Amino acid sequence: MRAKPSDSKLTGLFLDMLAAEQGAGPNTLDAYRRDLTDFSDFLTRVGHSFADADTQTLRDYLADLDTRGFKSTSVARRLSAMRHLYRFLLNERVRTDDPAAILSGPKRGRGLPKVLSIADVDRMLRRAKELSEAEEASPARRLRALRLYCLLEVLYATGLRVSELVALPRSAAKRDARMIVVRGKGNKERLVPLNDASRQAMADYLAATEAAKTEKKNSLAASKWLFPSFGESGHLTRQHFARDLKELAVASGLQARLVSPHVLRHAFASHLLHNGADLRIVQTLLGHTDISTTQIYTHVVEERLKSLVRDLHPLAEK
Repeated sequence: MRAKPSDSKLTGLFLDMLAAEQGAGPNTLDAYRRDLTDFSDFLTRVGHSFADADTQTLRDYLADLDTRGFKSTSVARRLSAMRHLYRFLLNERVRTDDPAAILSGPKRGRGLPKVLSIADVDRMLRRAKELSEAEEASPARRLRALRLYCLLEVLYATGLRVSELVALPRSAAKRDARMIVVRGKGNKERLVPLNDASRQAMADYLAATEAAKTEKKNSLAASKWLFPSFGESGHLTRQHFARDLKELAVASGLQARLVSPHVLRHAFASHLLHNGADLRIVQTLLGHTDISTTQIYTHVVEERLKSLVRDLHPLAEK
């Protein structure tokens, strides 16, 4: 009798399939790995594995997540990972059935994304610009401020995902570049236009990095990344940028919890739609495969218009 493959081996094969056939990126693969590792740990505790768990055991796992205080969105994500895994195991003939097929997940409403107002974004941009021009700042501090201002300008001008933004190549800052090529989810490429402010911010930041490298003979001089670092990836991390952005939010008089790279991506989309942009164009700029994902921003605009009427109309109920 052939031994059943271990959960860790099946997880590895499953992730290889996602990367090869569906073009899943590192962040997606890491999320699946974490979810399936937690699922496997539970199965081990109750004497089962991926290869022999039945539907009731999967239900017990979902109940365990609820007991541990997981939000409905997190439970739904774990269930989605399980469904994908068992479809894979069925197709690979590791199993002859799919125990996740009849499971139903927690009901969840689709919340509207948090969005900053145009005035809020403008405050952050002005504050970032002031910090980048502070004469009393040390060269290293000024370079960091220029980097943050550049990141903010490019993010709000393009609506890039944070993983796409921090991994921009140095070539994106070409002097006459009006468009940049972005490699997004599924390894798909798209063209994204740059405005004058973002192009100037990139030029100023690049000039400052070149000057710093000349003075200090920085070992990052040969980096291919626009925002290099000494970390494993070779470029600025998403977490580092998010921390810097929250510090800037506080310095701009905003609440840190309301600001993140993803919130600025939302702001880019909703502000475009608010000013009359076509939904299909916004879909293309954001790199959404399905327009239904982009349509959430139309609800944001609708809610804002409703609140304006409710709060400002002279005959509205008080």
